[in-house]
Amino acid sequence: MSKAAIVSFSGGQDSTTCLFWALKNFDRVETVGFNYGQKNNVELICRKEILKKIQTQFSNFACRLGPDLVIDASTFGQVSSSALTGSGEAIVSEGKRGLPSSFVPARNLMFMTYIGARAYLRDIHTIITGVGQADFSGYPDCRRNTMDAMQKALSLGMDWPVEIVTPLMYRTKAQTWELAHEVGGDELVDFIVKETHTCYEGDREHFHVWGYGCGHCPACLLREKGFEEYQQKIAQ
Repeated sequence: MSKAAIVSFSGGQDSTTCLFWALKNFDRVETVGFNYGQKNNVELICRKEILKKIQTQFSNFACRLGPDLVIDASTFGQVSSSALTGSGEAIVSEGKRGLPSSFVPARNLMFMTYIGARAYLRDIHTIITGVGQADFSGYPDCRRNTMDAMQKALSLGMDWPVEIVTPLMYRTKAQTWELAHEVGGDELVDFIVKETHTCYEGDREHFHVWGYGCGHCPACLLREKGFEEYQQKIAQ
């Protein structure tokens, strides 16, 4: 078992799955979240509740959970316009330059830079993030080659070897649900359904079998499709 890791934790399905994966595979796991000027703060609320509930509902993992830090990067929205940062753009499948309107330029690069500095400070060499390219969202900063470039830049720039681990990189959303089941069984899958938030519209009123959300934004549709495929597989 490796010594320590730091997880980019937003409170969404993917980062929560990665957090539990890390808690299973590392002795000590710290978390970092971001207020980057997103128009919906639902994930920030959810992530706080998730960390709290791990202490009471998953005692086998709680002992490995270390400090959490939420970084105020709220000014980032001023330079990185997106439908997710309240720019007025509608959340549709395609925006500028053929990329989704929900694409926040350089967001994951900013995340990795801050978390890299935090890892250096905390004497941690492993960064874990829930980015993935199998269910390709059109986000170029979710690709493995982007993470490889960031890993090299951080390691060279700090003279501190850093590894960026991406457990979901080549997993579909259905396979992400499968990973959650592998880590924590039905209990964890149910927890992720009820406690995490991925909806671009910030809808926390409408509950579906796959979780809370508006049910029509790209994030909800992908999550719904993945959950249906996951259920079909386990029913076989």
